[in-house]
Amino acid sequence: MDGSICCCSKCSGSWMPGFLRPNKTSDPAVTAATTDTIRAAKNYSQYCGGCHGEKMDMFVDRQWKHGNTREDLFKAVKHGYLEEGMPAFDSAFTDTEIYELADYMLDGIKRFKTFEFTDAPKSDTFEGGGLTVKLDTIVSGVQSIWAIAFLPNDELLVTEKHGTLYRVDKNRNKVAVKGSPVVFDANQGGLLDVILHPQYNSNGLIYISYSAIRDEAGKKLGSTAIMRARLDGNELKDQKVIFEAHPFTTMRHHYGSRMVFGKDGMLYFSVGERGNEKEFPQNLDNDNGKIHRLKDDGTVPDDNPFVNTPGARPSIWSYGHRNPQGLAVHPATGDIWSHEHGPRGGDEINIIKKGANYGWPVITYGINYNGKIISNKTAQEGMEQPVQYWIPSIGPCGMTFVTTDKYRGWENQLLSGSLRFKYVNISYLDGNKVTREDKLLKNISRVRDVRVGPDGYIYVAVEEPGAVFRLLPQ
Repeated sequence: MDGSICCCSKCSGSWMPGFLRPNKTSDPAVTAATTDTIRAAKNYSQYCGGCHGEKMDMFVDRQWKHGNTREDLFKAVKHGYLEEGMPAFDSAFTDTEIYELADYMLDGIKRFKTFEFTDAPKSDTFEGGGLTVKLDTIVSGVQSIWAIAFLPNDELLVTEKHGTLYRVDKNRNKVAVKGSPVVFDANQGGLLDVILHPQYNSNGLIYISYSAIRDEAGKKLGSTAIMRARLDGNELKDQKVIFEAHPFTTMRHHYGSRMVFGKDGMLYFSVGERGNEKEFPQNLDNDNGKIHRLKDDGTVPDDNPFVNTPGARPSIWSYGHRNPQGLAVHPATGDIWSHEHGPRGGDEINIIKKGANYGWPVITYGINYNGKIISNKTAQEGMEQPVQYWIPSIGPCGMTFVTTDKYRGWENQLLSGSLRFKYVNISYLDGNKVTREDKLLKNISRVRDVRVGPDGYIYVAVEEPGAVFRLLPQ
């Protein structure tokens, strides 16, 4: 819908709680009105609530880019704003149903005061997964955190999506780092992931992924990029852009951008399909919808799978991805695990294999946001099946294995943050199979990153208002 586009929320099809559930009546006029309201509520919940909040929280206290009148909303729903990630629903709804939706949203928005984090926990103690943990606030007062990385001496690096890299000292004081890249701060773009070189203690190198910006013929184009730089105090020096995904596009979502160093010393990172499912993910002549592998200096390893394939981008390691926002190295096998966003349903966890095709959009467990079928296939020969998939989508972001014994029963299990439902998902593993899952930190906020620190504690980063919490087992 119009307003701020949520980067990974998904639709659940559930009733929108607390809003306009009608009472039974025998008055025909009232019955007609409540029938319209019921239909609008169901349509909002099924098609809109995932991206804009089941309680319309994504509309509140946000700038309305295309107007907030009844006609503005009608236009937004009917025709969409494709470049901003908002699909058109003219084929899903009649004009009458679209006007019902507009009225429903306008009425619902009036019921809110200025946007507040009403979903924030009223207590700093959570139970789940057989444990009780208490939140220890490490970072606060940052607008929209995207990622964290651990420096020596109990320090942190924190990326703020709108473009600031912070260094947080052991006393929890934060300072903006100079020399960060210029970012395309629009919709899902901005300053994104940050990781350290495996030999950081000797070379001081860090890697930052972000949405790069380019101006061509008066149009602003964006792309996923990676900068390598040396952290010298509170300044980045010797900056070098070691990767830019091609082609740049006008689309402002699905950047991917997670990074991890594998046990082979190579840099693995994700690039989303930039909202272009027809051209990019299944074709090797572009960088989008792929997971890539480079040496630490940005050069291409000779053993990459498509180095000698004519027309293929040589950095590609795997393809057929939608929007991967989680990468982690399995502590025992060394395999690269990833999760990625589906559309409505079909978020996936995958084990990333050399040269493998992960199917998007030929096979998928999800459907499109406007209700249309993307593919009637969930499997096809030559395409990988996920280890786990979610219906409804949870909007996964951030991923780590629990490589510590501080949390009894969670050892070696897989954690994934949820943007959509504001919790941390734990996937219990038996080898490479997910046997069950549980929900941790319910309603904590939209989780952007989850990592295990060098002190053995789990750290969780949430957005708007941005904060980093350390989980202390009780």
